[in-house]
Amino acid sequence: MLSLIGHFFAQTAPDEFLDGLSAIGAGIGYGAAAIGPGIGIGIVVGNAITAMARQPESAGMVRTTMFLGIAFTEALALIGFVVFILIKFA
Repeated sequence: MLSLIGHFFAQTAPDEFLDGLSAIGAGIGYGAAAIGPGIGIGIVVGNAITAMARQPESAGMVRTTMFLGIAFTEALALIGFVVFILIKFA
């Protein structure tokens, strides 16, 4: 097994190996950046559903606030994606 890994590295140019590692690192970074907004959106929507169930007469205001919270939380994921692109192509 060790000779197979050594054979792989012998045939791979150093630049190709570093490009592959940077792509893997950028993908892991974006995945980590998407975890937080995913949890945040789940919390926002869950609390909005609870609020609408408790007070149905205020559902319109709660829904509007929920969509604003989702938009701001999703902006974090978009920022993570931009950082991913900058790391990948910089």
